[in-house]
Amino acid sequence: MSTSHEISRRRILKASAALGGLAVYGAAPLLAQQLDRTPSQIMGPFYPAQKPLDQDADLTMVQGKTGRAAGQVIHVLGRVLNTKGQVLPSVRIEIWQANTHGRYTHPRDDNPAPLDPNFEGYTKLVTDAQGRYRFKTIKPGAYPMGSSTRRPPHIHFDVASKNNRLVTQLYFAGEPLNDQDRFLQTAKGSERLITTLQPPTADLEPDSMLANWDIVLEEG
Repeated sequence: MSTSHEISRRRILKASAALGGLAVYGAAPLLAQQLDRTPSQIMGPFYPAQKPLDQDADLTMVQGKTGRAAGQVIHVLGRVLNTKGQVLPSVRIEIWQANTHGRYTHPRDDNPAPLDPNFEGYTKLVTDAQGRYRFKTIKPGAYPMGSSTRRPPHIHFDVASKNNRLVTQLYFAGEPLNDQDRFLQTAKGSERLITTLQPPTADLEPDSMLANWDIVLEEG
């Protein structure tokens, strides 16, 4: 996957090692047992009405601008596999999310929180030959849903392989709103939708964080 803000293979290998040898970018043997499919989640009301022309793997910068998006930088990386543990190449992944203030770049989002002109909020990726994906973004903020409810920080994923499609969301461990969110709490196997942010390796931004999250489809 070539991007204008490409993260080098060497850096990603180091990031993988820092996550405890999870073999995200290695050739270690896959699990022999059957894997559970990643739970589905709602598409949500803020799927982009107009997709940006700049669709690279760095959501923290907008092509043609010099500023960086506000908020906590995170590097999200993982694999797409089937339930047999086989990696799935050439899987399309669409990603969209709110900015650090909890605001989507969408005409129907009436959240009074500010927009961020330096944040993309959407990108499209394709997994490589080893089923790997990666992108750099901002940890999204929580946002109101109705007059009395707030949704916890999450990132939307629309994952499409040759035979399967999965719409889901990634959440973050330790968020108080996780326990109150009906979409997360009613998902069977909801723990598989939650990732723990890890410290960065020495060659990434010292104030950034790493998130490792594998996605499992039924077949591929």
